[in-house]
Amino acid sequence: MAKTIGNPISWTARNLGAAGDHVTESVSRLGSEDAKELPMVQTLTLQDLRACLRAGYNDFIETRADAVFIILIYPIAGLLMFGFALNMNLVPLLAPLVAGFALIGPVAAVGLYEISRKREQGKPVHWLDAFGVFRSPSFGAILVLGFYLVMLLLIWLMVAQTIHTYIMGPEIPATLGAFTEQVFTTAAGWTLIAVGTAVGFVFALCALAVSVVSFPLLLDRKVGLPVAVVTSFRVLRQNPGVILSWGFVVAALLFLGALPMLLGLIVVMPILGHATWHLYRRAVA
Repeated sequence: MAKTIGNPISWTARNLGAAGDHVTESVSRLGSEDAKELPMVQTLTLQDLRACLRAGYNDFIETRADAVFIILIYPIAGLLMFGFALNMNLVPLLAPLVAGFALIGPVAAVGLYEISRKREQGKPVHWLDAFGVFRSPSFGAILVLGFYLVMLLLIWLMVAQTIHTYIMGPEIPATLGAFTEQVFTTAAGWTLIAVGTAVGFVFALCALAVSVVSFPLLLDRKVGLPVAVVTSFRVLRQNPGVILSWGFVVAALLFLGALPMLLGLIVVMPILGHATWHLYRRAVA
């Protein structure tokens, strides 16, 4: 008998169940003999960040057509979300939506990590190599971690909507121009900016702590999801100033890339993706 997907609810339930089984298995492995020795975390400096950005830029130049082909998905998805927000009268969520790209950026860059990994090994690189992540032994863990970051983005959007309603009221401005004027010319608008930025920073810090090296580590080594996340937290704890500086660099470059209707992300995203791989290589022995 031919297999069918079934209704969306049952399909989602089955996949969430499989994800839960993977997490349970990974947690049990964290206490096993195989996982007692966590990867060694190294001390980083600001010079390391500059070196990683240079290496990321070199990877982008050497594999430019490949990286651009893959990363086109990212701004296209952003433009679709931008149009959805306008059409559905969700103008107050536009800024949180663009800012939220930083939360799921590591997911979008997984294919770029694979390209940098193969180039580091001296192998010829083709854009199809980015899809090598699907053959990775840790693909299940990568999928689960990506799901967590997407959930974090959705929670951030709900919190941002709540903050807007509490400070500005339930009324939605009729146009984007009216909303912009309301935000930048009223005391309530500046309060919204301050509170939204502070709360958004907390979400960004959580995403940074969880994912700063976890995706490249999962791709590079056969480790469980808890080991990857714990290692990522350890990198942040050992190098708080450097990793926070990295977070600000990523946020600033994403902001600049988002200005021309998100099209700048075609260049910014591959550079940051490749640079993140090199950051992982310097952070984890």
